[in-house]
Amino acid sequence: MSLRIDIITLFPEAIQAYLATSILKRAQEKRKVFLKAHNLRAFTLDRYRTVDDYPFGGGPGMVLKPEPILRAVRFIQEYTGSTPLVILTSPQGELFTQEKAWELSRQKHLLIVCGRYQGIDERVIALTGAEEISIGDYVLSGGELPALVMVEAVVRLLPGVLGDEESLTLDSFRDGLLGPPQFTRPRVFQGVAVPEALLSGNHALIERWRREQAVQKTRALRPDLWEKWQAQNMSIAKKEKK
Repeated sequence: MSLRIDIITLFPEAIQAYLATSILKRAQEKRKVFLKAHNLRAFTLDRYRTVDDYPFGGGPGMVLKPEPILRAVRFIQEYTGSTPLVILTSPQGELFTQEKAWELSRQKHLLIVCGRYQGIDERVIALTGAEEISIGDYVLSGGELPALVMVEAVVRLLPGVLGDEESLTLDSFRDGLLGPPQFTRPRVFQGVAVPEALLSGNHALIERWRREQAVQKTRALRPDLWEKWQAQNMSIAKKEKK
């Protein structure tokens, strides 16, 4: 069964433009995923299509109102006849990782609400049970880019989406490590040659070389990942000894 992802946003045209390109376009053509952006203003009831208001307690900026968001969520639930996992893009949410992408790829229906302005009325989270997810510790003007980041990371993991499923095994973070160095033609470029192991034709040697390089690369560039990977492997080793 294919995955459905609905996105509630103030800028559906920006979302749709990206959804209609590259891997996401092909995934939809293959019916591996159904992607749709919904304009939040379509779920307002006043003549001005108001989606925001001043925050209680004062302070700068505006806050997205709960009414149109809840109407949009309920409409999608009733229209699809399903109960999607609701995700709210938020700087205060759980950090989005490759592990999280794998987890979300196993869902049947995701509904992403794009934050905007100073944030979303807190009652939306309570009333929808939304998961808050952040793509990093920095501030953007809205949740459209985080939504697209999550969508692409999730969709490319769906079976049959990528032309070469084996490429997933070389992705960074696939098993907690960064991906190994990659090379293509020419064999020598400005005096720098492709490592001999990759030219050997020996698949076991190539796999061993890539693994060693991934470990060294992770240790040098991401010591935080390296420590986590080491701890996991030590834990597995202890369990196997028992």
